[in-house]
Amino acid sequence: MASPSLAREIGLFGATMLVMGGIVGSGIFMNPYVVARQVETPVLVLAAWAFGGLVALAGAFVYAELAALRPAVGGQYAYLREAYGPRVAFLYGWVLLLVTQSGGMAAVAVTFARYLGELVPLAVPEAAVAVLALATLTAVNCLGVRAGNDVQALLMVLKTVAILGLVAVGFLAFGGERVTLRPALDRPPSLGLLAAFGAALVPVLFAYGGWQTSGFVMGELKRPERDMPRALLLGVSGVVVLYLSVNVVCLRALGAPGLAASSAPASDVMRLALGERGARLIAVGIAISTLGFLAQGILTAPRVYYAMARDGVFFERVGRLDPRSRVPVLAIALQGAVAAVIALSGRYEQILNYVVSVDFIAMGLTGAALFVYRGRGEAGAFRAPGHPWTTAFFVLSCWAVVAATIHRYPGDSVIGLSILALGLPAYHLWTRPAGSSPAGSPERARGAR
Repeated sequence: MASPSLAREIGLFGATMLVMGGIVGSGIFMNPYVVARQVETPVLVLAAWAFGGLVALAGAFVYAELAALRPAVGGQYAYLREAYGPRVAFLYGWVLLLVTQSGGMAAVAVTFARYLGELVPLAVPEAAVAVLALATLTAVNCLGVRAGNDVQALLMVLKTVAILGLVAVGFLAFGGERVTLRPALDRPPSLGLLAAFGAALVPVLFAYGGWQTSGFVMGELKRPERDMPRALLLGVSGVVVLYLSVNVVCLRALGAPGLAASSAPASDVMRLALGERGARLIAVGIAISTLGFLAQGILTAPRVYYAMARDGVFFERVGRLDPRSRVPVLAIALQGAVAAVIALSGRYEQILNYVVSVDFIAMGLTGAALFVYRGRGEAGAFRAPGHPWTTAFFVLSCWAVVAATIHRYPGDSVIGLSILALGLPAYHLWTRPAGSSPAGSPERARGAR
């Protein structure tokens, strides 16, 4: 009896919702104040979010071409494997499971529980609610990729409605007198201003991150070479518009000083416009948004662990598909379990501090991989506009975030990099003997095209 294969169930709309769902969590509802504390004029605040959008679009160009070149299961994992070798790809999957994906999901799951607790009384601790949310989404995704993608797409549509509702209320309830063009700068042009703008970009770029995870499910797209590049460009562009709109609304309602003083700007905007009813409405939107982010993570990330197992560098059983649902059930359960353990440990916020430097190292390497593929003379159906300049802009932006994070949080960065380094002995433990032919090798990936 033939072994089951991944089911190609996801079309362009589903892929676009995956791109947007990987970006939009709870950050856009709260992060604007972090940026406003670094740069104190509306012009600089909006410039930071616009610049971050340009970086995200440049990254989308790169990943769109890589998706057309390598429509293989695992997305970024596959791009790194075939550009730099299996060791680098394994290290990416290693930190994805232990730090970047699981830590982020744990923090968002607890955020969901907190907002749910504001809406309805909870009879159990927040951590238990977070684990229940993770377990429910894990179970849904074990039913099949269509079930998981349908739930994720529905939640993405609902949180888009919530953001558009916030924007509509903000434009109707507040005038634009607080969004002034003068003064454009909060201090004279100097290295201090440049440093402040750079510090503002770190949370902006982190808020724009996540679109790269959509490529993990390349093996389950109906037309991966065509649909994933389109989904990346549509999804990232849509999020840039949403994020800029939210910041304009926050500035219209609160002004730059008020935005910097508010740790929950979206709630404050809705409270000013509609009273406590408005604050409760946006709390519903944030709860839905966090749940949608979890749904996207549970759907996408396990495909990396599946690809690693197929390559012979992870537990063999993780690389098996359920014959009925045709999804990697054990990989999905593993992702949910690790995120749940971190949520219960209460250390998710600390782990998040390790994420930025490690995550952007991988993104920078992936951007540089396009130079490797182009150097080999490979050409796909999609070509990144403006390459090599847009690609270099994206790579250098990623390295700048890594450098800024290490400079600003040296202790946390050392821990994150140490976890990354621990992947080297783990890789050698899992490496197959010489002469074996891993199931996910480049030859297999090319043959699947």
